[in-house]
Amino acid sequence: MNVFEELNGRGHEQVVFCSDPKAGLNAIIAIHNTSLGPALGGARMWTYANTEEALRDVLRLSRGMTYKAAIAGLNLGGGKAVIIGDPNKEKTEELFRTYGRFVEGLGGRYITAEDVGTTVREMEWVRMETKYVTGISRALGGSGDPSPVTALGVFVGMKACCKEVFGNDSLAGKTVIVQGAGNVASYLCSHLAGERSKIVVTDIFEAKARKLAKSVKATYVKPERIYSVRGDVFAPCALGGILNDETIPQLKVRIVAGGANNQLLDEKKHMGMLMERGILYAPDYAINAGGLMNVANELEGYQEERALKQAEGIYDILHAIFALAKKENIPTSVAANKLAEARIESVARIKQIYAGKSEFAGRLGERSRGGR
Repeated sequence: MNVFEELNGRGHEQVVFCSDPKAGLNAIIAIHNTSLGPALGGARMWTYANTEEALRDVLRLSRGMTYKAAIAGLNLGGGKAVIIGDPNKEKTEELFRTYGRFVEGLGGRYITAEDVGTTVREMEWVRMETKYVTGISRALGGSGDPSPVTALGVFVGMKACCKEVFGNDSLAGKTVIVQGAGNVASYLCSHLAGERSKIVVTDIFEAKARKLAKSVKATYVKPERIYSVRGDVFAPCALGGILNDETIPQLKVRIVAGGANNQLLDEKKHMGMLMERGILYAPDYAINAGGLMNVANELEGYQEERALKQAEGIYDILHAIFALAKKENIPTSVAANKLAEARIESVARIKQIYAGKSEFAGRLGERSRGGR
């Protein structure tokens, strides 16, 4: 793997490898783009097979955060961190405080938060070493777990998809197939149950999925069967890359709309396969932006009402994506990218203009002083 080719190919600004054998820390921080503001993105702890797998994941995830912040209208860039290790066995205060010192060393270019495999508790350890962290508990002035806001955004985004496909946004009586039984999936299922949807649930941890299914009166199926269940909406709410050559042909739904990141294993190829099957795809970084909106609010003083209102706006964001996709006859993933890139480019142009004016004013000042 040529690291610099990977960075140049994806447009990254900076990648930091963090190692401290004494603390047991092996981590990678990737900063993709800071045109809109400092890079914000969670720290994922996972049992990666090797460093190359971890690097590819953090590069993909950080790029997705740039687009997520842009499409959500936030003044933030995209970044991500991955910590190589077993989140069920290897979490220690020393490890996360050490990680926090690496974050502090970036001087605010990257702001970390919780992600898969990390929680509010670990972010509070990180906070002992740096102020550049969000997703801390409300007792400390933070927003706490962002999952409820992420789930709300996915729920309203799902309703926007139904409006596009079925002509109305009601989920009552619709069969929604939820892959995953974590926090986001659980809150999403609660919303769906309140809407009187028919819910099907799975997870690689069967006991967890069965417990969720029982709480919302859903049907449990084994993980390998989830793709072939007939329904209306498939909601990936676990890890990425699950829409691929093997799984897409099995789908028997009209909509894919879920909270997972990087759902398409190959964006161009697998988006095309979904379109061929007449399946509407809600771009993942647009529909799951509620969590980012939530933690971003901490930077200005957290207000839950404002965060929830922003998440509800995902309904309109998706409608804008669908409208552009129809107008230009392009995939929804491409439409989302175009809207995000247009915002990034417009802000970058404004910064260049003002930077030019400042430089010109500075030169005038020097000449004026010289003239006296």
